[in-house]
Amino acid sequence: MNKNPYEVLGVARNASDAEIKKAYHRLVLKCHPDKNAGDKAAEEKFKEVNNAFDILKDPQKKAAYDRFGDAAFAGGNGSGGGFNGNPFGGGNFNFGFGNVDMSEMMDEMLRNAFGGSGRTGAGRKRAAPEMRGRDLLHQVVISLREAFTGKTETVKFSTNVKCEKCGGFGTADGKSAPACEVCGGSGFVRTRNGIFAMESPCHECHGSGRRIKNRCSHCDAGVTHKQRELEVKIPAGCSDGARLRLTGQGEASPLGGKPGDFYIDVRIRPDKVFERDGDDLYMRANIPFTTLALGGEIDVQTIEEKTVAVKIPAGTQIGERMRMRGQGMPIISQSRNGTADRGDLYLDIETEVPKKLSDKQKKALEEFAEIAQKKKRGLF
Repeated sequence: MNKNPYEVLGVARNASDAEIKKAYHRLVLKCHPDKNAGDKAAEEKFKEVNNAFDILKDPQKKAAYDRFGDAAFAGGNGSGGGFNGNPFGGGNFNFGFGNVDMSEMMDEMLRNAFGGSGRTGAGRKRAAPEMRGRDLLHQVVISLREAFTGKTETVKFSTNVKCEKCGGFGTADGKSAPACEVCGGSGFVRTRNGIFAMESPCHECHGSGRRIKNRCSHCDAGVTHKQRELEVKIPAGCSDGARLRLTGQGEASPLGGKPGDFYIDVRIRPDKVFERDGDDLYMRANIPFTTLALGGEIDVQTIEEKTVAVKIPAGTQIGERMRMRGQGMPIISQSRNGTADRGDLYLDIETEVPKKLSDKQKKALEEFAEIAQKKKRGLF
């Protein structure tokens, strides 16, 4: 009885190629005849290891063994039984339930590997590949304020559309074309060279699986080329680089297949006032020095052009950052009672040093500086 190649190498059935090779090299070095001169057991083990590796390193042999076990390499092919036999030679193989042609076994393997493909015949043809139109991509550039409110953009483009005369089937009678006689509707033809089989697109229907005998006079295989317009709704809060998908609005497919999808890449122009980071906004707030020092209130115009009063605490420093909650961009992924939540607006505190001062302003600043200097020296 032949030994299980997985057991010979000491690896699991789901072992990777790297694990199989590692186990093989380890065992070959261990039982190599040069290291075990005159040891018959080591010599036999060396042969078993090489035979096992010969099977597991070859994807076809490995697949045959995994499916049929020792029977895949049984005698009848003129090379004797065991792992040393040629599993892909001619002749019939006895699997314990009568003689089975090797090509039958290979067809079975191919059907499993390719999802039902095999030799043509009843119940053994795979279906023709589903025809689908190409996806289309368009870029839209909007302002940050338009991204805040959302926008409906009209997109114009030229593409293949379904023929209205034949309904997209490409036939004179407007009905789906019959299956191709050459490939039987599979879209593929198979050629065999010994046990090896190759599939290629059918030369008659070009892989569609259907053959049009009487063509529609208004189109080419069910499609015509024309200008289209689409209204694309860009949601409020859309971010720069976002990609929107309109299912089924892409290019029409020949022979009545499914249309592709239409994608919109959204790019947002920089704003002069606001900078965006995720759902938050940032702006510079130029506040008079006196307000920073004494405290007070300023008016801030938000991105939605609303004026909001903000209190400035006394002693606020230049470079500080103040937070206005809920005054940022809409958050698309969240909502409360149907109203989108919003990020925050941050004010980066700045002040402007006047270039020209009146005499009165100069005198006031000099008095302030003198008092501040005395206070620093501890005179008060």
